Amino acid sequence: MKAFIKLCLLLCLVVFFAGCATTTDLRRLSAQTQDELNQRLKQQQREIDHLKESLASLQKSHGDVGLDVSSFKDYLQEIQDLNDRQRKDATSRLNRKDDEVKELKEKQDRLVLKMNFLETYLGLGEKDRLDAGSKAGSAKDGSSTFSDREQAYAAAYELFKDGAYDKARGQFQDFLKNFPGTEYSDSAQFWIGECYYVERNYEQAILEYDKVIKNYSSGGKAAPALLKQGLSFVNIGDRVSGRLILQKVIKNYPNTSHAKVARAKLLEMK
Repeated sequence: MKAFIKLCLLLCLVVFFAGCATTTDLRRLSAQTQDELNQRLKQQQREIDHLKESLASLQKSHGDVGLDVSSFKDYLQEIQDLNDRQRKDATSRLNRKDDEVKELKEKQDRLVLKMNFLETYLGLGEKDRLDAGSKAGSAKDGSSTFSDREQAYAAAYELFKDGAYDKARGQFQDFLKNFPGTEYSDSAQFWIGECYYVERNYEQAILEYDKVIKNYSSGGKAAPALLKQGLSFVNIGDRVSGRLILQKVIKNYPNTSHAKVARAKLLEMK
């Protein structure tokens, strides 16, 4: 029995020391493996760093010049392309501007022709042209045959015929203030309306023509003022008012050139 107990104790001791030895060996082996792994990782990292340094050195010694030249060429090409586009845009804009100026000049010429034809047809300005020409000539010669009001009116009308509508309008307005109630008052007021009409300020032209119609109803410019007032309404899109006024021209001034123009415009509006 005692021998059996001793044997058991001996086996326990053997197992205990064997377990201790195995754990120690495992720990030692694990530490050794970890060290070796760390060493390998460090070695690989050193190799990677070396490759990076080599690549950077190679790029610096051989690649920079080519890269810079290529980049510089690309930059110059971009500048050239931009310059070409700007030149084409500028040329295009200039061409468009020339076309716009040409078109505007053609429109202005057509407007002048139409206005001259209308004036000739209606007899508007015939007396004004004759008076203006003679008075302007006498003014240059220093003659005092014509009065101040006649010369003032002639000067304003000459400005209108020259296309200086803003200046002409101002002088006609000054004429009405300085020489009220003269034989030229209705004409001066009518040409003020014409200045606005030619400038396509039809709303203001309507108001100025209305002054001729109301203040100088018996004058020679009442009929053309009524006609141009009707045309002004049509031009601003108020066809109803324009039609009524044109019909009034036909009714109040039958068998006149003004009535013929009004009738032709009404037929055009149908």
